[in-house]
Amino acid sequence: MNLERLYGATVGALVGVVVVSTPVVAHVDYVTEGGGSGPGVVDFLVTVLSDPLNLALLAAGGTGVTVATLGWLRYGDHLADVTVTRRTLRSYQPYLGWLLRLATGLPLMGAGFGGYFFSPVVSVEARLVQITLAFLLLFGLATRLAALAGLLTYAVGLATHFPTLLLSSEYVAGFLGILVVGPGQPSADLLFRRLVLTDGTIMSRFRGMTTVSDLLSGLGIEKSVAPLLIRVFLGLNFAYLGVTEKWLDPGRALQVVEKYDLTAVAPVAPEMWVFGAGLGELAVGLLILTGLFTRSAAGAGFLILTTTLFGLPDDPVLAHVTLFGLTSALLITGSGPLALDRTVVPALRARIGRTPTDADAERATTAD
Repeated sequence: MNLERLYGATVGALVGVVVVSTPVVAHVDYVTEGGGSGPGVVDFLVTVLSDPLNLALLAAGGTGVTVATLGWLRYGDHLADVTVTRRTLRSYQPYLGWLLRLATGLPLMGAGFGGYFFSPVVSVEARLVQITLAFLLLFGLATRLAALAGLLTYAVGLATHFPTLLLSSEYVAGFLGILVVGPGQPSADLLFRRLVLTDGTIMSRFRGMTTVSDLLSGLGIEKSVAPLLIRVFLGLNFAYLGVTEKWLDPGRALQVVEKYDLTAVAPVAPEMWVFGAGLGELAVGLLILTGLFTRSAAGAGFLILTTTLFGLPDDPVLAHVTLFGLTSALLITGSGPLALDRTVVPALRARIGRTPTDADAERATTAD
């Protein structure tokens, strides 16, 4: 099976899981109390979409995004700041493995000491397992094996806590990214690797042993596929959160609006607050999933998380560290393979008549 078919099958299966899942809450559940009643999904959507002011706001927002997108396609590459920013972000590639390890290991360590299983709403005692895996990831020791063990641990938990743990699916993106990218630098694995490759060391006796990296290479899985794996699970996570937490369970989301008096921040109806939040997360998720304006979408996702961090003071920040790290990783890598950035974006630039630049040729291999 080639990469295109594998990508299509994976996305199709994951979307199917999302569709058949019952509405659940996690991040909203972190800051609201259980119980209470709220409008049904249909009533909620009718309330939002039957209000002329809400429709005008949505139309204005859509127009603004369209104008900004066209401006970016036409003029973005002519800004030296943009070129330098992209080049600098790509220069961080050697530290990508370290970033993924920190982003996955730190919240996993917090989950172990906090007494919950990946998500703060799943109270399962797995302290020793999670702390051990977190230590190995943070130290960069047996990194790929630890990531594989983390994937299996998550899969076992998902089988018994479905669909709740789907809302922590960003761990899957983190584990897969680490498995493909490897430990990076600095790491204990890199130290041992250099000892093995240096003549005259005791560790050099183990030279020639098959490693996980060798097995992955034998299967044709290279580091370049990491952005694709991160995009699939991170994009679906954002989209899933936006739909299930906001649109399919508006009652709990409306509690958040009331608790933090968000209508004082933006004077719109509470229902519009919830709908807009869900729409934003869904849009960011779909852009990341399809690899369309990937870096911009990752930056928007990072901004959403930052706003949540400062806007909801009792939200457990540690539970969102993985999302922060994964969006940062996509800012570094760009879209990777099988992305609309490689097909649709160049076609749009040609359609609006922009003169190609050297940046276009560069982006043909490092799409963003």
